[in-house]
Amino acid sequence: MESSTKKRILTGDRPTGKLHLGHYVGSIKNRVALQDKYDCYFIIADLHTLTTKPQKEDILHIRANVHEMILDYLACGIDPSKSTIYLQSATEAVYHMNLIFEMLISLNRLTGLPSLKEMAKNAHIENESMPFGLIGYPVLQSADILMPRANLVPVGKDNEAHVELTRDIARRFNQYYGELFPLPEALLSSVPTLIGTDGQGKMSKSAKNTILLSDEAEVVEKKVRGMYTDPNRIRADIPGKVEGNPVFIYHEIFNTNLAEIEDFKRRYREGNIGDVEIKSSLANAINHFLAPIRERRKHFANEKGLVEQVIYEGTEKMNEIANETVKEMKSLMGLSGYWKKIVKTARERMSNENLS
Repeated sequence: MESSTKKRILTGDRPTGKLHLGHYVGSIKNRVALQDKYDCYFIIADLHTLTTKPQKEDILHIRANVHEMILDYLACGIDPSKSTIYLQSATEAVYHMNLIFEMLISLNRLTGLPSLKEMAKNAHIENESMPFGLIGYPVLQSADILMPRANLVPVGKDNEAHVELTRDIARRFNQYYGELFPLPEALLSSVPTLIGTDGQGKMSKSAKNTILLSDEAEVVEKKVRGMYTDPNRIRADIPGKVEGNPVFIYHEIFNTNLAEIEDFKRRYREGNIGDVEIKSSLANAINHFLAPIRERRKHFANEKGLVEQVIYEGTEKMNEIANETVKEMKSLMGLSGYWKKIVKTARERMSNENLS
């Protein structure tokens, strides 16, 4: 089954719309670098959207969201010739694996994950009305990881527990039925979460505090002008706080002129510079960073059928790998052999009846 001597990586996103700067800083930039070192599988996790948004109207948005997300992937440098981009719901093996893995983990183990409560809170779901699918989503995530038998899973420190859960499931399967799955390891990212433009938490579409990778220059300028800064600095001649200030956090990431950043910090602390000058420079820096991404995105968007081709080829490749994994799982478990014996016996009987 192995198509490469490189270690395998599995990561991806729920298709909730266009990607923003937080996605780039937190994961996309890292993925572009990883695809040259590892055998990478990037999942479009549309089934995971059902855990918090199962309504028909939400599902109908998925197709457009997938299209936009793939364009962002390509524009940022994720290369389908190096990496496999696939649609989760189109890999039938994941449904089989999810069901089998549900038998190998306890409810207490799942409800003990800190991220579960956080997801429910963000989706405004009370404990009493929490769907079974949301409680079990880490199991589905484990199926995603083990389907290509991934060795590494890039995650932040807050999601390391999910990889450990996957290791538990893989370990238990191997103990019960025979060695099949590697025990995946977390590939921890040292990249900090990018704060939103409102300064009230991480950049998030639901919080409406994002700068999209596809935003036009004038939109970026408007969003930067409205960015949260030191609330105690009501005039330009009042010394301001640089530490934790979103404007300076963004300068550190996107402004390549280090001397200018240091000058801005000094003058800001002294009360010798206004927000307009600092934000104008930041908007220019972000637009300089986004310009080639926007250009490539428009180029790919004009290639009719390209996105669909990328998804089709990646999903076909994953299906081949996934079907082999499920086949070996059932063989080790003794499920496939029993069914084959039943089919063989039934066919022999029908053949004998036809002859008589």
